[in-house]
Amino acid sequence: MEIFDSTKRSLFEILRDAHKGKIQLPDFQRGWIWDDERIKGILASVAKSFPIGAVMFLETGNENLRFKAKPVEGVKLDNSVDPDLLILDGQQRITSLYQTIITNEIVTTRNEKNYEVKRWYYIDMVKAMDENYDLEEAIISLDARKQITEDFGRRITLDLSKHEFEYKNLMYPVCMINDYSTWRRGFNEYWQHSGEKSMFWDEFEKRIISNFHKYMLPVIIMKKENPKEAVCQVFEKVNTGGVPLDIFELLTATFAADDFELKKDWEKAKKEFKGHKQLAKVSNTDIIQAVTLLTTYNNKLKYAMQNVPPEELPAVRCKRKDMLDLSLENYQKHRDPIVQGFIKTAKILFENHIYTARDLPYTTQLIPLSAILAALGDKIDNIGNKRKLMQWYWCGVFGELYGSANETRFALDLPQVVDWIENNGPEPKTIYDANFSPSRLHTLRTRNSAAYKGIYALLMDDETKDWLSATGIDVSTYFTESIDIHHIFPVAWCEKNSIKKDDYNCIINKTPLSSRTNRFVSGEAPSKYLGRLQKHAGVNENEFKNILRSHVLTPGFIYADDFEGFFNDRKEKILQRIEKAMNKPIPRDVMQAEDGTYIDEDDEGFMAMQLN
Repeated sequence: MEIFDSTKRSLFEILRDAHKGKIQLPDFQRGWIWDDERIKGILASVAKSFPIGAVMFLETGNENLRFKAKPVEGVKLDNSVDPDLLILDGQQRITSLYQTIITNEIVTTRNEKNYEVKRWYYIDMVKAMDENYDLEEAIISLDARKQITEDFGRRITLDLSKHEFEYKNLMYPVCMINDYSTWRRGFNEYWQHSGEKSMFWDEFEKRIISNFHKYMLPVIIMKKENPKEAVCQVFEKVNTGGVPLDIFELLTATFAADDFELKKDWEKAKKEFKGHKQLAKVSNTDIIQAVTLLTTYNNKLKYAMQNVPPEELPAVRCKRKDMLDLSLENYQKHRDPIVQGFIKTAKILFENHIYTARDLPYTTQLIPLSAILAALGDKIDNIGNKRKLMQWYWCGVFGELYGSANETRFALDLPQVVDWIENNGPEPKTIYDANFSPSRLHTLRTRNSAAYKGIYALLMDDETKDWLSATGIDVSTYFTESIDIHHIFPVAWCEKNSIKKDDYNCIINKTPLSSRTNRFVSGEAPSKYLGRLQKHAGVNENEFKNILRSHVLTPGFIYADDFEGFFNDRKEKILQRIEKAMNKPIPRDVMQAEDGTYIDEDDEGFMAMQLN
């Protein structure tokens, strides 16, 4: 079956069909955004009979492929009209030509500074007929007053505010191309039917006006029998607007056909998320993917309860095609559990010292996590169940498993984690796949790494206290004291003592401290700044050392300014904390390169590399 037809259609036939509503836009098309220079360029191209590219339409009439339609911008329809065709590619070109040629109204566009402006378009007839000029130079645009001024508006250099001024200056209004005979009569009357001017007009009509009326556009028409995925994929591939559409926008148009406003529903969800800082970067597409995940999971459960053989059960999925196939009924059914799942996620992360979106290791991991919590419901309140959930979570973080395409892992996470928690089923694949190499600690230097953020959260566990205030670092002090991660051995001291930058800048030499404490640390040796900190904290030596120990370190090494001893000791202590979070042993004889490749030190190739 052919999925499209190729043909040619008259430009004016297309513009008239748009005017009547026979050609419209699918509601997922963004607003018209072409600027003044592009409009002048496309008018010049049509006037010269130059190609402006093919346009692509979609036939309507497929009940399984319904999009809410909207008229081309500028079209005024008295009544609702069902279109025959929807524009998939060519919106800007068709809209620009429609507004400048057909509407006889001022055009809203943008100038070179991207400011919104109002413009009328004219063809300088003399320049258009002079081969010494490029026709694009003959296309001009004027403001709402139809004037060009100088000296801050005090001197008018061109005034086309009346028809007689247009005739006098030989400036042809583009909006009259569709009805040029009316303007021609006024032109001839103004020039008192001068033979010279009549000949000039005839030549202008032949060389310029007629090109608009004879212009043919290559047209590709996608058949209505095409599946939604094909239409959406083709649209994204051919769309010349420069900004690819996402799934949310496509579903917005689909749901709108059933009078459901997905955008308003997303605004409602954002209000529900308000107050949960961890959810600040959750996108509308994340919600759609989580809903799709839960929908396909529940669908599989439904068939399993009907004793359908395992090999015949539908798959749990949340890839692009699955999201595009999400029905409004399933969205409405699973939307609230997913939104509540995200909110529960935020509360659990809060309990684990992840307080903001900035400190969130992976936004992507929230998608399966929200679906898991939606499926578990109140069962997550069981401490043992929550402990299992966090083991899976930390394995994903420290295994760094959610940094790329994750749809397949999401689809495994939901059924496997739920089965593991509810039925003591097999260990989820994410836990099995997770590995952490001790050498990875040397390369964790910034928040760009999920594992870096994960360790930061773990370092605030076990009643960690700020060195200066001697108060516990919890959600209240996190914000009021501006807690952030800072160096223990200051950078200035490390550079002065020839410590390698890769060592002093990595997570091993960092800990959560208030901004006030960090100013006390300054650039001095630990042996110097610790005494001052203890004095200001107002605690005795033993109490202060216990505060230091809450930061997963041994005080003796930093009192002695022993960076190497401190580094090796703290590295081991952090590894033990990661092991506890993952509930998995970390082999101490495995190295990991910064790109994530694991190297076994017993490997002959590794040994040869070391020897060389």
